[in-house]
Formats: sequence, C-alpha cells, structure tokens
Amino acid sequence: MTDIAETHSTFAADDEREAVRRIVAGDRLAFEWLMRRHNRRLYRLARATLRDGTEAEDALQAAYLSAYRSIGRFRGDATLLTWLSRLVLNECYGRLRREARRQNVIPMVDLNTHVDIDAMTVQDPDSPDKALARAELRAVLERKLDELPEVFRVIFVLRSVEELSVEETAQCLDIPEATVRSRHFRARSLLRESLAHEIDLAERDVFEFGGAHCDRVVANVLARVTGEDDQGSGAPAI
Repeated sequence: MTDIAETHSTFAADDEREAVRRIVAGDRLAFEWLMRRHNRRLYRLARATLRDGTEAEDALQAAYLSAYRSIGRFRGDATLLTWLSRLVLNECYGRLRREARRQNVIPMVDLNTHVDIDAMTVQDPDSPDKALARAELRAVLERKLDELPEVFRVIFVLRSVEELSVEETAQCLDIPEATVRSRHFRARSLLRESLAHEIDLAERDVFEFGGAHCDRVVANVLARVTGEDDQGSGAPAI
C-alpha cells in the first residue's frame, strides 16, 4: 500500500494533472497531497473573505469536499489553484449570504486581495522578546487588514501575502489584470494610511512615565532623602 511519503515523492515534479487522475480513481493520498500543497494559500483567501478564523477553516473544509466530489469535472482550462480558489470563494460568499453577515455582499467578480503576514515580520525563533513583538505586530496587521473593505482585502492577501502574480490573481478572481493592479495599489495605500494613524497614536505613549513608574521613582528618592536626613547629612544646601 502506498504511504503519504511515497505519494509526495511521486508528485515531486508538481504534476497536478497526475494528481487529479489519481484522485478521480479514488486515491485519497493524492487528495491529501493536494490539500497540503494549497492549504495555507486557500485558508488565507477564506480568512480574508470571512474575517473569522473558525469560519474560514470550516469554509475551506467544505470547499475541499466539494472539490473532491466534483474533481472529475475539472477540465484543466485554468490551473488547479484557480479552480480551488473559486470553490473557496463561492463557499465563503454562500456563508455570508446565509448568515446575513453583510448588508451588501460583494460579488466574486469584484474581489481582489492578497497579504502575506509572514513576509512582513522578521523571523527570529531564538528570541522570546522578538517573538512576542512579532506576534503583537502580526495582530495589528491582521486587525488593520480586517478593517479594509473586502474588495481590497482579498486582493492584498493574494498579491502581497501569497505573492501571486497579477495574472494569477486575475485568474483566481476572474477579473481583469488592470483591476488587480489598481485595487492592489489602493489596498496598499489604505493599509499604509491606517498603520500610519496607529503609529501616530502610539507616539504619544512612547517612553511613558506615569502612574506606577512615577510613584516608584518618587518613593525611592524620598526614601533616600529621609534616610540621609535622619543621618544628618542630607539637608539641602542654602
């Protein structure tokens, strides 16, 4: 019986057509290979659309099930990633409509977003302090991304986070390449403005010295002064 390691080795040449053929024939290990290959990218697409990690994971699973059931109809006119991306987007928008999360659901044709959080943070696994700072930065970036209009958020994730080309992004979202370029530019501008505002607010608190800090210094100094006064050597000079 073929194990998953052997399957991965078999598809080392990224032969997705062969993977599709095997999946159609009932090879579940080939389907596992396919999911692992595209998991992160498709999850990020779902997360950018739904703005909720749990919902995004559920939508991704549902899209994979749909893909497994219908992969025999995959014609290869587009890439497998493009086909899977559209299934994920359709699932996400179906959820948005059913749950009435938005008053106006943007049609898939208007979508384009792409963001790579990992690429925006420096990797340094040996430093707990830097890891914490990186996590805090990641949280700020994700919050700011969630604040972007969906039409820009999805584009930013695909282009900046997953680093898809303009052509690949246009294929995934079924929109013109010119639209991808203009919306990606706008998304970057909006995110830059939002982050700049966040920094402006934070500047007011840089090197903050109040509350407990202030009380501690005053108390320490007064204690020293009291001690010196008690010894008769700390009276202020006149």
